[in-house]
Amino acid sequence: MKFLKSILIIVMMLPLFACNRTDRPIDPMTLGPAIVELRNVEGRYRLFVNDEEFFVKGAGCEFGPCYSISIHGGNAIRTWRTDNGQQSGREVLDQAWENGLMVLMGLDVGRERHGFDYNDTAAVAAQLEKLRKEVMELRGHPALLGWGIGNELNLHYTNPKVWDAVNDIAKMIREVDGNNVTTTMLAGINQRDVQLIKERAPYLDFISIQMYGDIINLQQRIKESGFTGPYLVTEWGATGHWEVATTEWGSPIEETSAEKADAIKERYRAAILADDANCLGSFVFLWGQKQERTPTWYGLFTEKGEKTEAIKVMEYLWTGQKPAIAAPRIYDIKIEGKGGRFDNVRLQANGEYTVQFTVEYAIMENLTVRAEIMPEPVELSVGGDYERRPVSIEGLIQDVSISQATFRAPNTNGAYRVFVYVTDNENFVATANLPFYVR
Repeated sequence: MKFLKSILIIVMMLPLFACNRTDRPIDPMTLGPAIVELRNVEGRYRLFVNDEEFFVKGAGCEFGPCYSISIHGGNAIRTWRTDNGQQSGREVLDQAWENGLMVLMGLDVGRERHGFDYNDTAAVAAQLEKLRKEVMELRGHPALLGWGIGNELNLHYTNPKVWDAVNDIAKMIREVDGNNVTTTMLAGINQRDVQLIKERAPYLDFISIQMYGDIINLQQRIKESGFTGPYLVTEWGATGHWEVATTEWGSPIEETSAEKADAIKERYRAAILADDANCLGSFVFLWGQKQERTPTWYGLFTEKGEKTEAIKVMEYLWTGQKPAIAAPRIYDIKIEGKGGRFDNVRLQANGEYTVQFTVEYAIMENLTVRAEIMPEPVELSVGGDYERRPVSIEGLIQDVSISQATFRAPNTNGAYRVFVYVTDNENFVATANLPFYVR
């Protein structure tokens, strides 16, 4: 029996380590499930997949080039729901398996801040049955790592019954799918939430934590909360738009892509790798692109699919191999000498101005530069909800070079940004932007 078990484990591990095989079965479900376990090994919590230790080197991804993560040394992706409107959960799992990746599959759980009432027992029961069907459909897939029950359910909430519902979902998953772990994603970590989850959601295998600029203080925040168990970091990356300095009119000052890359490298070492006993790994945010305050704030890619320096940083952190060619970097973006973190750049309508910036790259002649101007978004999202991208204003950019761009200010009063993109011939890009106000 022990010999047969060893053979079974080896067969089930093939999807993890053999990519682009032409001799695989068409349907990966015929291989059977990945057996995922949380273990305590000599005082260290670890995930095991088919008896092999699995430290999560992942990224959050739904609409980006998710499966390229494996090319850069990653081993997992996480989603926020089982069907994102473009791909079904089964399609996500199949493509992950084909690329040697595991998936922490999100289950979309109602949020109090969106109007879900956890005192409504009928709605809670209906949600449980809906999620049961989603779990039943995807359970047993060899690329399934586990289930993420809800996303930041503790953000702007008041009703602790949400954790009762999370526990019922985790219990249901254990009953119908005993092969995969369960977690719930928290916005930050604090003593109150930790205590409530401990009391009300014992069926969870571990918690997951999501932090941005403050993740540099992750170990201190965990200590303050009193939490001593295992955890994943399921979102982290650039400094959040709520954590930075703002202009007098309230526009947050975004870091350049170079500043983000440097911060990501420091945060991975100081937060993710700092806890060898309890941290199970992480998912950097976001392996793709999204609009949230700006189109460049959180994504590791641009709208055009260009790759930022942060991708090279993550590849180095995941593999230990330094990139042969560094990505372009951009610094010190200013308009007529004003910028930085505390200047408030005010321009005259229809006036002509120059935005200056410093670019660093090995072969400058291989770079191309473009720029655009757009108004600040009017309807601002909360907690990563959908936000409409402002439309770029055509005709304002007059000329661009490797160190500056000339432009005409919009003719309408209001808050705007000028964006600069510097791209090399390997499709890596440096980005920077600066807000200004037209009067």
